[in-house]
Amino acid sequence: MPDNTPRGTICIEEIEIGMIRSLRKEVTDHDIALFAEVTTDRNLVHLDARAQDTRIGGRSAHGMLTACLVSAVNGEQLPGHGRVCLGQSLRFLGPVRPGDTEHAVVEETAVDHAKRRVTLATRCIVKGAKVLTGEVMVLAPLRKSD
Repeated sequence: MPDNTPRGTICIEEIEIGMIRSLRKEVTDHDIALFAEVTTDRNLVHLDARAQDTRIGGRSAHGMLTACLVSAVNGEQLPGHGRVCLGQSLRFLGPVRPGDTEHAVVEETAVDHAKRRVTLATRCIVKGAKVLTGEVMVLAPLRKSD
């Protein structure tokens, strides 16, 4: 299912606490295979049917693949293009299976206009359950002067 959320930039001058942006994406076998290829993380829990015998009870997408969806939201929507990531904390709460649709959400929780620093609470949800929570601090872009 394609995500039609508007992309763009919200400059530091327009950012307000409480702003929320999100995206939805179905995680496919192809996504997992591509992520494994790019990262060289070919752990059997991501790629092999034998993952059924592991503690998580089946194949799961890479946790960092889920984290990358959060990055997509804050890099494309809030604050968007031109942002620079300063730091991120993550807590992985559950597996994401091939075929699951993830809902990645970022919410503005603090803003320091003078330093252009923006803090966002992050979460990813699958079937109503949180699979990731965290926080990201970014340097937001300035409005271009005319």
